[in-house]
Amino acid sequence: MTRKLQTIGFDADDTLWHNERFFKLTQERFEELLSDYTDKSLLHDRLIQAETRNIGHYGFGVKGFVLSMIETAIDVTDGSVPGHVIRNILDAGQEMLAHPIELLPHVQTTVEVLAESHRLVLITKGDLLHQERKLAQSGLGEFFEDVAIVSEKTVNTYQDVFGRHAGGAEAAMMVGNSMKSDVVPAVAAGSWGVFVPHDLEWDLEKADPPQNDRYHAIADLSDLPPLVAEIG
Repeated sequence: MTRKLQTIGFDADDTLWHNERFFKLTQERFEELLSDYTDKSLLHDRLIQAETRNIGHYGFGVKGFVLSMIETAIDVTDGSVPGHVIRNILDAGQEMLAHPIELLPHVQTTVEVLAESHRLVLITKGDLLHQERKLAQSGLGEFFEDVAIVSEKTVNTYQDVFGRHAGGAEAAMMVGNSMKSDVVPAVAAGSWGVFVPHDLEWDLEKADPPQNDRYHAIADLSDLPPLVAEIG
């Protein structure tokens, strides 16, 4: 008998390993660097606006974040930002790119257990080189039969990626910490969508949960194997 759920997709950043906290720490450092030029709360808003504008140009990830910080620094200082501030921003970005991977709780066990019974795929946004490096450093690469590093996660993304595997989107589940990117479009594609909250949430990834019986929320990844078994 063919099981209802055959493929399980995982998001990477802040689902399998820590990521957002490094962005938050760097943003705090950025705000300190420019504290003499503008109010921190205003600077926060200006950076969010720059990131929103620039996603279409730079995509997601550290490099786009660094460019948005530099753009914001130039704008709030009317072009007079000192060179050493730009140097500090670049150094902070390089530190983010070089930071060692730290898996979130229950990730290793959950991935190992589910890989024994289901096809696992990784679907993540971000810079290709950086995401490949993080996956290699995580030690989880051997458990994923397919890896998709994409510029955006849409209904078509999930239909295409899950469509490469038996059962397609209707026999697949997407697991992640972003309601906007991991859950809503996956459910709209006909898959199950499982929300795993993270302590830190990026402003641009917030959304209302779907009103659909294929939507589930769990406290952490230790709750995923029982949910998978329940679905069958």
